[in-house]
Amino acid sequence: MCSGSESYWIFILLASFPTITLRRKNKKRIGKKLAAFYSAQNDHIQDMLKPLSTLSAEGEQSAEDMALKVKIAVNASLIANVCLAALQLYAAISSGSLALFASCIDAVDPVANLILYMAHRASDRAEEKKWPVRGSRFETSECKAVYAFIMAAVNLILIVESIQNLVTYDGSETKKFHVPSIIAVGVAFVTKLFLFLYCLAIRKASSQVQVLWEDHRNDLLTNGFGILTSAGGSKLAWWLDPMGAMMIAVTIIIVWSRTIHEQFTYLAGIVAPVEYQNLAMTFSPDIRQVDTCRVYHSGPNYFVELDIVLPPEMPLWRAHDIAQDLQDQVEALPDVDRCFVHVDHEVSHKPVSGIEGMYGIVY
Repeated sequence: MCSGSESYWIFILLASFPTITLRRKNKKRIGKKLAAFYSAQNDHIQDMLKPLSTLSAEGEQSAEDMALKVKIAVNASLIANVCLAALQLYAAISSGSLALFASCIDAVDPVANLILYMAHRASDRAEEKKWPVRGSRFETSECKAVYAFIMAAVNLILIVESIQNLVTYDGSETKKFHVPSIIAVGVAFVTKLFLFLYCLAIRKASSQVQVLWEDHRNDLLTNGFGILTSAGGSKLAWWLDPMGAMMIAVTIIIVWSRTIHEQFTYLAGIVAPVEYQNLAMTFSPDIRQVDTCRVYHSGPNYFVELDIVLPPEMPLWRAHDIAQDLQDQVEALPDVDRCFVHVDHEVSHKPVSGIEGMYGIVY
């Protein structure tokens, strides 16, 4: 048996164990954040050491390598969503489960995928004479924001229906367990899992793939939770089904509301990551100073405004060649739509912006 002092210290150790565990977890979490920070700093240093021409060439090569993968993601998602839409619609109607209706609403989006598919084809076929920036504007943030608003509105209707079902239901018995419906939604879950993993690997390659990745992620959550609550409403308690439908709908509204906010910041012209703001300094030894560098969103991609300072005795043709080459190579970077370069021989001028800087090279 333990003495009184031994029991006291055992009690102290047991009482402090959760605190020690929590501190260790916090240290691990802080360690991961530090590792991520220094990894990002190392990548930033490597980019600063590379010439702009190297980064531009890498960007063009990356775009070419990703073109086929993006096409596969768009086409596969379109075909899968059309087939799964019919499958999940059957599951929801045949079972009468509100939870499966909630997962069906988020999954029945072949029209949205068709729009993305048409935008992808149009961007590939856009003629430069008619569309000066080619088809990059076809896949804009407005489509995402409108689609997100529609999804939020439809799920709000489902919440109202679920509340009405909870209030007016006059029986306590569970609903009949419909096996074919659960199997149908299970098939949709597995299919979406494969599409999610594929789009996850290339989601940074295109704004279209980013939308598809978010869509597959949402479908995984809603399908999985829909299966659980629908089965629970049939086997455990009837109210699990409408309650699950409400929870799914609220989750979808929150997720798409965040998407709407993100796309609004892009449309409003939020500043780009700092990595895009340090590339002109390594471009040419003749550039004495980068007076101003603005990089901001114009939809999903970036606009770049540069004010560079060149020697006052430099010939016009030389200044033009440097500015033109700088503009071309910046526009070849990933996710950059346009670059506007303003050339000056001193730094006392007001940085060009707005209408003044909308025509490429300015002297």
